[in-house]
Amino acid sequence: MSSTPSGPSSTDAVLETALPGIAVHGRGKVRDMYDVGEALLMVTTDRISAFDFVLGSAIPDKGKVLTQLSAFWFGQTGDIVPNHLISTTPEDYPDVLRPHAELLRGRSMLVRKTAPVLVECVARGYLSGSGWKDYQQTGAVCGVPLPAGLKESDRLPEPIFTPATKADSGHDINISEAEAGRLVGQDLIATLRDITMALYAFGAAHAETRGIIVADTKFEFGLVESDGAQNVILIDEALTPDSSRFWSKSEYRPGGPQPSFDKQFVRDYLEKISWNKQPPVPSLPEKVVARTREKYIEALRALSGRDLG
Repeated sequence: MSSTPSGPSSTDAVLETALPGIAVHGRGKVRDMYDVGEALLMVTTDRISAFDFVLGSAIPDKGKVLTQLSAFWFGQTGDIVPNHLISTTPEDYPDVLRPHAELLRGRSMLVRKTAPVLVECVARGYLSGSGWKDYQQTGAVCGVPLPAGLKESDRLPEPIFTPATKADSGHDINISEAEAGRLVGQDLIATLRDITMALYAFGAAHAETRGIIVADTKFEFGLVESDGAQNVILIDEALTPDSSRFWSKSEYRPGGPQPSFDKQFVRDYLEKISWNKQPPVPSLPEKVVARTREKYIEALRALSGRDLG
């Protein structure tokens, strides 16, 4: 499928899903979850959010990129931490889902049920986004002190762990590791920190060989019981343009914002039209939709070496 602006328009996108007879487990900004008994079905739509709002337009194939890139990383990181993925092949799904195979193909995962840990685990290797704002005000990021004199987008002396609270709506709130420990337990947050930093180190090293810098990324984890113990597994998505800040290695120039493989064109457009970041949400022109789709697919190809399926 072509990744040029002459590709699918926003009218070809999947904004919402409806699976008659299948119990809805929950709907997020991007994903629709269904309960299929022993497992959950996670369907990634083409919805796109910016400034904490789901926009009126969608990005065709975005859900497929997120699903297929996550599946790639799940396959690569299983020796670091188990994950929730059972299958991405509709033919392997429960019979009740077979009538929806074409909708689900390429954009869905059958996953294990877990007890989600209500803290997002963020690894930062570069000073950007909310971390840069925090550093300018405090000289630290989420309570982690950093050397003076760093510039925006500078590489950090070493990657840092900066958890955040999960919000059902609105923006997640950065917190310190100590605060996260008080929320979920010090032993658990220490385990999640170690896993997060190992995942980031692996992902960042692989991405650099493909010409991409992983400036920061977030992971989510769940707990499953096995032999009377609660074990950690990786859930949701992994190292995608929605959960990470990807920069072009060849274009990297510290001292300001960097060109990225994510919603950059969307955010730039919304700032250009001076949207007040309140309802009603705007729709996007086809040029912005096409350029955003192109960057998502470029990230999939570069990182996984695979075309969109």
